[in-house]
Amino acid sequence: MIFIVVKFKVRPEYADNFPELVREFTEATRAEPGNLWFDWSRSVEDPHEYVLVEAFKDGAAEAHVNSEHFRKAMAEQPQYLQQTPRIISRQIEGEDWDEMGEMTVE
Repeated sequence: MIFIVVKFKVRPEYADNFPELVREFTEATRAEPGNLWFDWSRSVEDPHEYVLVEAFKDGAAEAHVNSEHFRKAMAEQPQYLQQTPRIISRQIEGEDWDEMGEMTVE
């Protein structure tokens, strides 16, 4: 799978409303056939930073970046941001989260 983590530094005036501002993009991406997950979190240390964790089946990320909703998001989202997002994108084995081996919850 392609595993991607992106950090978005949001302008203060949009920080509280950011999930709503990206809702259409989020829902369209989650509906893509090859999307495994597309999850937003807000940093507990920086209220202006959102972290997106996403994954796609092999080959599906290319369809994602060529989609109309991706192009639209790339054109619209910069107005909400303080800087260019930072990204890690890697090909890894698997198609889902593994359980943490160092801890067991019963």
